[in-house]
Amino acid sequence: MACCPQHFQPFFRKPSPSVFANRFIQMTTPTPISPPFVSDDYAQQQEITRLCIHAALLLLQYGAESTLIDQIAVRLGRALGMDSVECALTPNAIVITTRRGNQCITTTRKNFDKGINMSVITAVQHIVLDAEDGLYSVQEVRERLDAVKAEKYNRYFVVLMVGLSCASFAHLSGGDPLICFITFIASACGMWVRQALSARHYNPAVVFAVTAFVASMVSGMALKFGWGAHPEIATAASVLLLVPGVPLINSLADMLKGHVNMGMSRWAVATLLTFSTCLGIVLALSLLNVSAWD
Repeated sequence: MACCPQHFQPFFRKPSPSVFANRFIQMTTPTPISPPFVSDDYAQQQEITRLCIHAALLLLQYGAESTLIDQIAVRLGRALGMDSVECALTPNAIVITTRRGNQCITTTRKNFDKGINMSVITAVQHIVLDAEDGLYSVQEVRERLDAVKAEKYNRYFVVLMVGLSCASFAHLSGGDPLICFITFIASACGMWVRQALSARHYNPAVVFAVTAFVASMVSGMALKFGWGAHPEIATAASVLLLVPGVPLINSLADMLKGHVNMGMSRWAVATLLTFSTCLGIVLALSLLNVSAWD
């Protein structure tokens, strides 16, 4: 018996495009998920954790020693109501965990070195002391930490004072007035170059090498032409502005107080900067064809 094709039409009928569109919309539309409930205590602990790591990061960025960074983070957290604060320091990051009751929160921040600035370190310490005395709430601590800015002297004033300090070292080493004047000019030029390169965010090793080269080229003129009684004093004193004193002191303090990794990293940075300074001096004296100091 022959079957009419129209009997099979429902089985072979293609769904309309609108059906595919509706199904696609249903599959691709995300199901709304209600946000998790966050208690006030948890939100407050999150804020305190951020404040602790913010204070610690400011200290690390501006040249504080590791023990001070650890102590400031712990003291601030406890002053704001935490049961305990644990701080782990690395050369490139800080990890802080706060605990209150049975609840722990951990956060991490990456570190970017911003040079040495004791005004920031002092300001953060004052904020923590006031928080321990109960003078600041959590919100007030946040406002004051956000208001901490690095205070900087006028760049020309810094150039003048660095030149005078290096000239004073030359005088203490037995240099005559001409040698002191040459040292002043050489170190001032070097400091101006250092500021210009640092403002353009050059690598610190490059900054130290170029600064030492410029200062040694200027002071090396006295050594090449025999100006003054002891021209070698000008060459030595003009690069004293490049001595990495704070990193070396911090590296020794860190290793003596148990922060060996931080101390070794800071010592390595100080050694690299010293090597860059020596490279600039040697290159300048080579170009001046000064093979030895008389």
